[in-house]
Amino acid sequence: MNRKSFTYSKYFWDLSEKALKETQKILKNSEHSKFPSRMVKLLSRCQDPGELFSIISKKDFIKAWPKIRKFWIKIDKESDFRDWWQTIYEEILKGSGKRKKPEGKAPLLFKNIGKKIKEARVDKDMSQKDLALAAGMKQPDISKIEEGKKNITMETLARICRCLDIKDIKLKG
Repeated sequence: MNRKSFTYSKYFWDLSEKALKETQKILKNSEHSKFPSRMVKLLSRCQDPGELFSIISKKDFIKAWPKIRKFWIKIDKESDFRDWWQTIYEEILKGSGKRKKPEGKAPLLFKNIGKKIKEARVDKDMSQKDLALAAGMKQPDISKIEEGKKNITMETLARICRCLDIKDIKLKG
């Protein structure tokens, strides 16, 4: 068995030899209908980017990640593995000079909303983690919102406001 076959079987131990060979072909074709599901399985079992990139190139990973991530979210709303691979994806983009989002200052409106949320949270003697749990979010997202660095939907804003008993927000933007 060659090195690549060993790597595949290491992560797809539950597949027959025939299915393992099919998986090798699937992972070489990001347009294959089973590609996202096989990548999710691989990424949820692999903690070594070096091994991943011996199976799929960084370039192909960058190209395919949005589709993989979208599929993963459909089947698993919260995943530490997905978040970890998202970080790997973002780091690769930084290193390649490509940017997912333009850098710059957060809009004043976002900063003002974040400031009001933080003030209300502190007044209620809540930690960011407490607010995140109450709002069904993650603490790093609350931190980014409070810093004005995260654009949120009206639904998310309403959920946070309900948790903090904020009735109205008067902002200058």
